[in-house]
Amino acid sequence: MRRTAPLILVPVLAAALLSLPAFAQTAPFLSGCPVFPADNIWNTPVDHLPLDLNSSAYIASIGAGTGVHPDFGSGLWDGGPIGIPYNIVPGSQPRVQITFDYWDESDPGPYPIPSDAEIEGGSESSGDRHVLILDEDNCILYETWSTYPQPDGSWEAGSGAVFDLRSNNLRPSGWTSSDAAGLPVLPGLARYEEVAAGEINHALRFTVPRTRREYIWPARHYASSLTSSNYPPMGQRFRLRADFDISDFSREVQVILRALKKYGMILADNGSAWYISGAPDPRWNNDVLVRELRRVSGSDFEAIDESSLMISPDSGRALRTDIDTQPPAAPTGLAATVVSSSQIDLEWNASTDDIGVEGYRIYRNGVQIAATVSLFYQSVGLVPSTGYTYHVSAYDAAGNISLQSDSVSATTFPVPSKAFRIGDRVRTNEQVDVRFALSAPGGIIGTQPKGASGTVASGPMYWENQWWWDIDFVSGFDGWVTETEIKKVSRPVRSRVTRSRAQPHVRILR
Repeated sequence: MRRTAPLILVPVLAAALLSLPAFAQTAPFLSGCPVFPADNIWNTPVDHLPLDLNSSAYIASIGAGTGVHPDFGSGLWDGGPIGIPYNIVPGSQPRVQITFDYWDESDPGPYPIPSDAEIEGGSESSGDRHVLILDEDNCILYETWSTYPQPDGSWEAGSGAVFDLRSNNLRPSGWTSSDAAGLPVLPGLARYEEVAAGEINHALRFTVPRTRREYIWPARHYASSLTSSNYPPMGQRFRLRADFDISDFSREVQVILRALKKYGMILADNGSAWYISGAPDPRWNNDVLVRELRRVSGSDFEAIDESSLMISPDSGRALRTDIDTQPPAAPTGLAATVVSSSQIDLEWNASTDDIGVEGYRIYRNGVQIAATVSLFYQSVGLVPSTGYTYHVSAYDAAGNISLQSDSVSATTFPVPSKAFRIGDRVRTNEQVDVRFALSAPGGIIGTQPKGASGTVASGPMYWENQWWWDIDFVSGFDGWVTETEIKKVSRPVRSRVTRSRAQPHVRILR
């Protein structure tokens, strides 16, 4: 047996889904990412499936009279948070080296683990020490077990697994993950925001003291030497009986119990009997959740046979006809406008979808940088005089993602010129065209001869690969000239009382 889960823990309960426009059922979302597609086995209802033939034996071996316990809550337990925390990082999070004890069943690093990453049980714990990292820009999940930081900034862990949350791919057959069953941890966690939204639309993760030396779909790994059919295999699905009365439970616990009836829970690791996993959150009411869930006993559950949902043993996709699987059309009309040396604005036309578009993902140089519900995005913090390429994709509430839009490229302006300051006295180097506005076509209102004197009124503005300055000439036409056409002079320049035309501030058109 690879390991056993910690038998300590305390309060609270929760789970669910972000409420989103629905077709029949949508994928759970976290920080803009689907937590696997809507047709993934984690997100599939099992309230209609038949019982497993060994259901009674499984319940008896786990503990028919043992109550459910929330393995998560608020506050601290033995100095650490109660539950399995997760860390959300941007796509730019630096990757660090990591080594694994079970290297032959782990996805190699580097992993984007922050130096201050939250660890299950806290930094001083000696338990499972899961570290969960969600790259929110690319929707990639990194999970490790028995995870310890090293003095040189690297990490060591028992095992590690990487999951694309937009894919139904499973681990290789026989491989572990950060969980004994070879499954991801994050999709099975009860999260407070889900309970607050009023619905949990995915299965929960739970543990039992003894499992069989076997695993069934969607699990990929076992962690036991026991062979009796009385013990459940890794990956076994259980659900709360449909006739269990939940009417006198609190609202939060009712949300959890409804999820256990509809989606059930998946056996993922060895540990304490009927311990349900969740993320720590200060909003949990530990006393209520522990007290009420204790009233739900093992005998109130039943093991089910979900083999009829399997399309492929190597995929987590479940056989379903009640969900939206049609992606939106690709966005069109993507355009980029250079605003400054550090900003490019994007806009595009709305996509269409058979149910409805939920939002858009923005990619810069091939890497997702943001998600938005609007048709406009400001890309800021850019490097001057640097070219960038963008494209956009649309997604719907079920987690379906469109093809990418046509790409558009743009180059940021150089660092703003400091050749002159407002009020500087200047003189033309040659005969120059004077522009009323920096726009094409037209804009020229007259000329100034070589040696014409004036004062810098405003600027600089970047247009047609040059810096321009607005000059209040002593005589003749006032307006915009290029930086190379004027030079600073030290002798006083006589200013006129009025200008030959009103000069508004003009947004530069490229």
